[in-house]
Amino acid sequence: MPKKLPPEYVDMQQQVEAHARRYGLDMFDTYYEVLDFDEINMVASYMGFPVRYPHWKWGMEYERMSKSYEYGLHKIYEMVINNDPCYAYLLESNALVDQKLVMCHVCGHNDFFKNNYAFQHTNRKMIDEMANHATRIRRYIDWFGVDVVESFVDKCLTIDNLIDVDAPYIRRKRQEPDAGEAVQPPDRKRALGLLPTDREYMERYINPDEFVAAQKKKLEEEQQRKKRFPAEPERDVMQFLMENAPLEKWHVDVMDMLREEAYYFAPQGMTKIMNEGWASYWHAKLMTEKVMDSSEVIDFADRNAGVMATSRQSLNPYALGLALYRDIEDRWNKGRFGKEWNECDDMAERRRWDKQTSLGREKIFQVRQIYSDVTFIDEFFTIDFCREHGFFAYEYDKKKKSFVIDTREFQAVKNKILQSLTNFGQPVVAVLDGNHENRGELVLQHSHDGIDLDGQYTHETLRNVHAIWTRPVHLLTRLEQRKVMLSFDGKTLTEKTIS
Repeated sequence: MPKKLPPEYVDMQQQVEAHARRYGLDMFDTYYEVLDFDEINMVASYMGFPVRYPHWKWGMEYERMSKSYEYGLHKIYEMVINNDPCYAYLLESNALVDQKLVMCHVCGHNDFFKNNYAFQHTNRKMIDEMANHATRIRRYIDWFGVDVVESFVDKCLTIDNLIDVDAPYIRRKRQEPDAGEAVQPPDRKRALGLLPTDREYMERYINPDEFVAAQKKKLEEEQQRKKRFPAEPERDVMQFLMENAPLEKWHVDVMDMLREEAYYFAPQGMTKIMNEGWASYWHAKLMTEKVMDSSEVIDFADRNAGVMATSRQSLNPYALGLALYRDIEDRWNKGRFGKEWNECDDMAERRRWDKQTSLGREKIFQVRQIYSDVTFIDEFFTIDFCREHGFFAYEYDKKKKSFVIDTREFQAVKNKILQSLTNFGQPVVAVLDGNHENRGELVLQHSHDGIDLDGQYTHETLRNVHAIWTRPVHLLTRLEQRKVMLSFDGKTLTEKTIS
């Protein structure tokens, strides 16, 4: 059972949040729960939610976290849920300085959840919704049995990344006319895009035969496209399967729940660097300027250094996000932006540049509201920032059997970071045809970005999509510079090179 927050923690929370609001942070109400290491590992294995649907993966994750904690390989300092009110967890055995740091860090996350555009569509009562999902899936287990329901959940979890993460933020092209829309009689000339003329003898001059033939071909292709099912490639593979696969009602309900959870967690993947950087920026500012006692400086420096430690093989989102926010604040405080700054080629003048505009704080609040990781890196990861912080791109050397520096060239480094962030670094797959060759076969298309698909994951995904669709499934992609179609008919996986 959750333990009541000790009085000294209550006072500390009020103090921290008062300072945070004076700095301009806009937060949901926050509720803290104090847990021991075993309880916090259980909650962490449920991805921060106290109640989830029954599944073997939670137990597996709990075992992994427990062993890792016992061997001293990791320690959970904070967990916070995007919810209104916001829920956060404190580890009972942490020192007071750790609890202060966590509360300051949570204030940053809380403000980011509430104000960043990527989270505006998310369910702010998701802690209750997760419990409802758990109840419904348990009911299906009672009706159909553990093995049947868990097997279907396994299949859904292999495709829960095949959603359209951009769908909540854009308006898709309308494919059907609105109800009541007037239907005009066909006008062949207008349909072909021909120029109007009242004189028959001028027809061949105004609309040459070559032009008419090209327009006819274009019209035929457009009509053929409209006959396709779906008319346009469908990024949300889960929704397409829910609506068109031969599923029972309980199958659709389970898939809908898991799809809803996938969309809930998607913004956290879209803003990992920004979110952790924002929370790190504010825990550092609040601790050093308002909350920390002089006796806690060494302990805080030790904890903060651990959080900001970098690796040669992966980006630390805390460190990168914090460095970028501080760089943006410094640049806008000194006026290092705009046309005049960009056109300045004198390096000595650029080093001395300081217009004392003092717009840094205002700018970082604007950035945390309207950017995601991709746009954040694309706009603010500059060549000066890259060189100052020593970024480089690395590759695995098969001969040396180790990772080596591939390049320090700015554009190559930036492109590699952006590539790892686009669609969370996962392949973009869409439904191309739901009735291939009029046989009800499903064709998926992979948007190849220079990196081939992983064979094992691809094969398992095709098997599970086939189990849901119940008809042969095909995937168009590129392997080793070849355009190929991978197919699975329920028994055999085949590969066919397409010219």
